[in-house]
Amino acid sequence: MRGGSLRQTQWHRHLNAVNAPPALRHWLSGDGSLTAKLRAHSGSFRVQCLHQRTARCLSDEAAAIGLHRPGRVWEREVLLRCDNRPVVFGHTVVPMTATASDWPLFSALGERSLGSTLFGDRQVRRGALEYARLRAGHPLVQRVLAALGGDAGAEQIAYARRCLYQRHQGLLLVTEVFLPTLLELVRYDRNINKQTIRTEQ
Repeated sequence: MRGGSLRQTQWHRHLNAVNAPPALRHWLSGDGSLTAKLRAHSGSFRVQCLHQRTARCLSDEAAAIGLHRPGRVWEREVLLRCDNRPVVFGHTVVPMTATASDWPLFSALGERSLGSTLFGDRQVRRGALEYARLRAGHPLVQRVLAALGGDAGAEQIAYARRCLYQRHQGLLLVTEVFLPTLLELVRYDRNINKQTIRTEQ
């Protein structure tokens, strides 16, 4: 991948195109709520909101949200934590043309889960999942490293997925970058108040 394309990666509709490790495939490809799946694999789940503000969207996001070129958007970035360990970096952008009636709860989410809000709203239409391998030079990988306070693993490929949502006339693009710690999770059995290892297919 050449220098100029580091900032604009290629997204694929089929998971096989990114050659993800087998242990990661079921996390990437799940159709249901990622929040619900993470809750099932932890005793304590929480959303750490890093920021929610106006920003310039990334080069590979503009067309997906209906912009002719990268422009100003509402941006939200979070770390999803299981038992206080960060396992997923979430990045969401909403065009400035979206109204409060399009996304009535977005501005007041705080540290609540966006995923729970989206999947609990019958007016939200979900697009197809797209997948990518993000190199160390991609802006989202750099933001992950900054959020984690170091550069460990900077040379590794990060696997990510994204999905476009629509409510009324408003669009919202959610990108999730999966961290290596995700593969250490095991299903949590609340009936006996302990974690039990389950082989993930």
